[in-house]
Amino acid sequence: MFKKMIFVVLLIFYCTSVSVFAQEKTVVSDAGAKKMLLGKHRLSLQWISWDYFGTATITDKKGVLYLKGEQKGRGNDDFLTVDGIVTQIDEKEFKFSGKIVTKVSHLNNGEPCPRKGEMTFAITKNRRYWRLQDMRNPCDDVLDYVDIFFR
Repeated sequence: MFKKMIFVVLLIFYCTSVSVFAQEKTVVSDAGAKKMLLGKHRLSLQWISWDYFGTATITDKKGVLYLKGEQKGRGNDDFLTVDGIVTQIDEKEFKFSGKIVTKVSHLNNGEPCPRKGEMTFAITKNRRYWRLQDMRNPCDDVLDYVDIFFR
């Protein structure tokens, strides 16, 4: 029985680590768009501020693009965090797999609101930023504008 338990634990560990470490490279359909994405960008959620931005950084590690960012409120504990992997890049949009968490004092009783999974950021019209396309806040009846600005 003990050997079976060890086998199951090792199997679970192996499967978990394979899924984490076997991330395929980011699919790049447009090299210019990839170049635009790499580096540091201003990051904002309209409920926090459009005057005081946070920072999002996109890095390339062995062909996988990682997105990590944060915006903090001033004089309060509101925040926006973005953390995950860019899975696909096209001319006007990119797909992101990860987690976005917002916390705004007057939304969701001031509690953090997480989004997890595959999400799309897109450039629409002549805007100078990528905006999260599923704007519906999953924790309250409002729209969130999560924007990553061009450098």
